Amino acid sequence: MSEQHGGKGRRPRYRALSPLREHLREAFWFAPLLTCLGAVLLAGLTDLLDREIFAEAAAEQAADTLLSFGSAAKSVVSTVSSAMLTFIGVVFSISLVSLQMAASQFSPRVLRLYVRSRLIKATFATCLATFVYTLLVQLGYDDTTDPARAVSVPIVSTVVALALVMLSLALFVLYVQATLRLLRVPHVIDRVTGESLRVLQDYRWLAPAAGPAPGGAAEGPTPLHEGPTLLHEGRGGVLRDVNIRRLIRVARRHGTVLHQVPRIGDFIAPGTPTVVVVGGTPPRPRRITTALNVGVDRTMHQDLSFGFRQLVDIAIRALSPAVNDPTTAVQAVDRIHQLLAVLAPVHLGELRHRDRDGAVRLVQPVPGWEATVDLAFTEIRGCGAGQPQVTRRLAAALDDLLRITPEPRRAPLLLQRALLERAVAEAVRDADNRAFALTPDRQGIG
Repeated sequence: MSEQHGGKGRRPRYRALSPLREHLREAFWFAPLLTCLGAVLLAGLTDLLDREIFAEAAAEQAADTLLSFGSAAKSVVSTVSSAMLTFIGVVFSISLVSLQMAASQFSPRVLRLYVRSRLIKATFATCLATFVYTLLVQLGYDDTTDPARAVSVPIVSTVVALALVMLSLALFVLYVQATLRLLRVPHVIDRVTGESLRVLQDYRWLAPAAGPAPGGAAEGPTPLHEGPTLLHEGRGGVLRDVNIRRLIRVARRHGTVLHQVPRIGDFIAPGTPTVVVVGGTPPRPRRITTALNVGVDRTMHQDLSFGFRQLVDIAIRALSPAVNDPTTAVQAVDRIHQLLAVLAPVHLGELRHRDRDGAVRLVQPVPGWEATVDLAFTEIRGCGAGQPQVTRRLAAALDDLLRITPEPRRAPLLLQRALLERAVAEAVRDADNRAFALTPDRQGIG
């Protein structure tokens, strides 16, 4: 059973267990709001610098020079302010078109890649900040036409405004490039695979397993434990992630061990069992509910199966009669093959989280090896049985996994191989074509 950290006495180093950072990345409002607040502060700072640094120097300059520069600067900033609002509309329109194309071509579940993109958020936020900054700078300009009156010269404000425009243009070029990349299926598949691998690393599933050796014991859901069962008191929805640190603190305070009942990604409704309390005194159900993040869709934060789900969805959508793109399905199978190869030596079934004293406080169920293999191959096999490019790639993936998987864990792979042969036999009647469709090929048909 994989565990989150080393032996007793070592303080656990939870890298990504707190969901706050992930929730902020999922939110599109946070970065623009933060940069707009920064623009307000920057506008006040540059106005102060202009008044303090250049006011005395301005008094010694010719009046006509001051008035001419101030008028030109105000014209430039006013033009930037009005043009930037139109520019923001262009960026927003491109984003909407990209989201629509991604949802129709790949899967609605990959839209989260666009929402989480740091570059897209940075571009949109910088454009908004530039608009807010130039708007506030205009309010601070001195419109006096009295030559005898010393006025501040808005040199700093104008230079910063132009710098923000240059930055916005540079980010826009990168934004267009990133958007074009995200509209190409290989890059989307690669992003999903990379996030799945990071889930493995963040939760230390690749650390040496404690207990039975990989494949040496039965895997699956956490066995039932005796103890009070606490029920969900919040709204219904998909269990996106849990605040593991909070649950560990609750369990430590009550001297108990919490066994989480639903897996990450399960739908829970009010009254659904959430944890089984073993030992100690049961905490109030509300304290458990507040540590559960329930929403309308799944995230990759703590849900490795969601990575497989996205890859499988891309593959079966590509195999639909409306799309009929087996090459895309093969590209998805490539990455599924990669993820299963990483998981092959890893013992699945549950994760144990310890407190700072090394005591187990939270036990989380995770999908076992058999369930993961079924998720990876079942739907693709059913949709692609009549596509020799797909069946040849599936055969190559299964044969390769059979070579690297420990002997006790080969049964699900052997079953998938037999089911693949049966599905091809039903879809392809000709013996020669059937033999060709079952010949392993890492490229499908090249």
